[in-house]
Parts: sequence; C-alpha cells; structure tokens
Amino acid sequence: MPGTKIVLFEVEDWVRDYLKQRGLEPHEVKLVNKPLDESTVDEAEDADIVSVFIYSRLDKAVLDKLPNVKFIATRSTGYDHIDLKECQNRGIVVSNVPRYGENTVAEHAFALILALSRRLKASIKRTNQLDFDLSGLRGFDLKDKTLGVIGAGAIGLHSIRIGRGFGMNVLAYDAFPHPILAEVLGFEYTSLERLLSESDVITLHVPLIDETHHLINKENIFQIKRGAILINTARGAVVDSEALVIALDVGILSGAGLDVLEGEESIKEEAQLLSDQLPVEKLRAVVRSYTLLHRDNVIITPHVAFYSVEAEHRIIDTTVDNIECFLSGSPCNVVKPKK
Repeated sequence: MPGTKIVLFEVEDWVRDYLKQRGLEPHEVKLVNKPLDESTVDEAEDADIVSVFIYSRLDKAVLDKLPNVKFIATRSTGYDHIDLKECQNRGIVVSNVPRYGENTVAEHAFALILALSRRLKASIKRTNQLDFDLSGLRGFDLKDKTLGVIGAGAIGLHSIRIGRGFGMNVLAYDAFPHPILAEVLGFEYTSLERLLSESDVITLHVPLIDETHHLINKENIFQIKRGAILINTARGAVVDSEALVIALDVGILSGAGLDVLEGEESIKEEAQLLSDQLPVEKLRAVVRSYTLLHRDNVIITPHVAFYSVEAEHRIIDTTVDNIECFLSGSPCNVVKPKK
C-alpha cells in the first residue's frame, strides 16, 4: 500500500533517519514528539496508521477523530493506554512490541536495588555537601538475601538470573509457573503471601490489567517482611500509592525504588493537574507520589527502565515489522480485548 499515511507520536528526531534505513520511504511518514490525545489528534486526522507510546491515550473521544485509522502500533509491551474494545468495534487492529527490553528493564531494577541497598542517594547528597561522615550510611549485602520476583515472565526471569548472580535466594510468584525453569535457574515458585513475608527485596514485573491493579495494597502491605525494599519498574498503578506511603511511614518498607508512579501520566501534564477535570482519586495518587520525592530512602526515576540505545532500536525495528505485516495483510503481535 504505497502512499499510506503513517503518523508516529512521542518520537525523538533520530527516529526519522532510522526509519529511512528500514525502508518506509514509499509511505508518507510524519513524526510528532507529543503524545496522541484530544489536544494533538488533529496531527493524525487523515492517518491510516498511527504509532504511539505509553503517554498517548486512545479512547473513544480520540478514536472518533481518527476515521481513517485501521492500524495502531504501540511501541510498548503494555497497552492499557488503548481502548481495545473500542478498536475492535471499529475494526482497528492493534499490535504491540511483546519483547524488546527484558534485560534492559531488569538491569534498571537492579540499579535501583543497589542504590537502595548501599544508600547511594543519601551518600551522594552528603558528599556533595563536603560531609564525609559515615553515620547512617551503612548498607547491606545482597548475597544470601531473598529476592521476591512478582511476575516471572521475560523481564522477571532476567531479574532472577541477575539475583542468582549476586548469590541471592529467589522466590517467584506468577500466574503461569514453569517448574522446569525454576529447576534450571535455581528459584522457587510460591504464593504471593509467602513471597511478601519472606523477601528482603521485592521487584514487580507484571503488566497492568484488572487483576494486577493495586496488587500491592493496604490489605497485603502489612504482610511484607519488615525492613524490605520494594522495586517497581512495571506500572505505577500496580502499587496503591497510599499503601506505599503507609508502609514507608511505619517502617514496613525500609526503602522503595520506583521507575513508575501511580498517576504519572497526570504528573507529566501539569496543565491537567491544574484543571478541574482530574478525578479526585487520581489527584490524591498524584499528591502521594509527590510526597515520596524528597525521602532519602526512596529513589524515583522518570519511567526510563526501558530507555537504552539497544532497546530503543529493538522497539523501532519491531514496530516497523508490525506495520509491514499489517500492510502485507498478515498482522503480527496483535493484541485483543479480553472476552
């Protein structure tokens, strides 16, 4: 289908030259650095294909303004930012990037783990003030500690391998256990309750779906082993931010490493915070997230766990493959709403 109009949102300038290398020249390709939402949808009003990342919002209101779109290629593994049922009703095919940064995200999770276990935030802050006093900066070894991995999929398995490399004992909770993998990699599947109660470090690697929304919550936060640290490189809403603040306040958690925050899409758009359209519960989540910023035992990064040169190239490569598959009449990596 030469001449197909393709609009990519949330892209950096380097993508243009990279796309030329991948052979999309026969098509009209437009790059927009902002997310696709009601304020930017006019950029794609006559598009046949749109490609988005996680900060775009493709709901009914946006889709109403994209009458020609027949294919949406999200450059992410998760797709909670797209109304799949509405797309299905309109005959729009949606594809994702199922694998691109398994090791990349796992490595970032361990960067957060190491930063917390060795109190790097407080150490760097103190050193920058020319204060070399060691009091309060003693860390702990990862060797022989228990790592709890919630979600033992592709990313979780890389976290398990890294944890085992540090000499950690590993417990894993997953909806679809694979006993052979556990035997080969040397970890143990267990219940969520046991994982929470026995793990010194808990790292989350699950998608955001109905079943995982507030998976860590005010009911089970008190089951966590006292003094554990919690790492979230998955999605912000997997953790109830109110429960997280409580756990840090009362010392259940000694620290948290967060690459994602509940309500982060609203934090990113300051204008939305100032409007009266933000639901009260979401506003509360945003405020709680802000209160975490200045704690020495909390490290927050701006959703960059995926963000490496190699992972970015894999994302674009798979997205181009998805577009080419669709144009050839054989869509690949298709995601559909649950029945």
